[in-house]
Amino acid sequence: MWIWILLAIIVLLILYIVATYNKLVVLRNRVRDQWAQIDVQLKRRFDLIPNLVETIKGYTKHESETLENVIKARNTFLSAATPEEEMKADGELTKAMTKLFALSESYPDLKANTNFLDLQEELQQTESKIASARQFYNDTVLTYNNKIEVVPSNIVASLFKFKKEAFFEANETERENVQVKF
Repeated sequence: MWIWILLAIIVLLILYIVATYNKLVVLRNRVRDQWAQIDVQLKRRFDLIPNLVETIKGYTKHESETLENVIKARNTFLSAATPEEEMKADGELTKAMTKLFALSESYPDLKANTNFLDLQEELQQTESKIASARQFYNDTVLTYNNKIEVVPSNIVASLFKFKKEAFFEANETERENVQVKF
């Protein structure tokens, strides 16, 4: 009789470990998928930036520093090797883009240019999609990290070396007010 009870406990324990492991794998894959969704939107933004920069160049001959900062930030992101590096580079690019759009206020002809307005609208829509994707990514990371840390699933997570994922957070430069000086 005791053997059957012990066998049942072992089977239940194995089933629990398998179910928890599978849940952790699903959550980890969701985190990766959500990062990929952010990456798609970021790449879309980066594809639009050269067109925007070229449009602005024609109007702002002496504002090369702002344009160079946008291009530099874009290239930094493209050379990033990890999601953490991409997150940092994205913050730099966001700050540079904010300065770029603030610069357009000084050029009435640029603000009236249809090509510029279309690009600006596309970038603003993309920024909204990026913000939504970041929020969904962070929600997914929260669920995954919670599963890794709560008892008893933390035991299975540590056995199979599941690691916490990083949240997409604003860096210090993104938290600062943008100051544009001419």
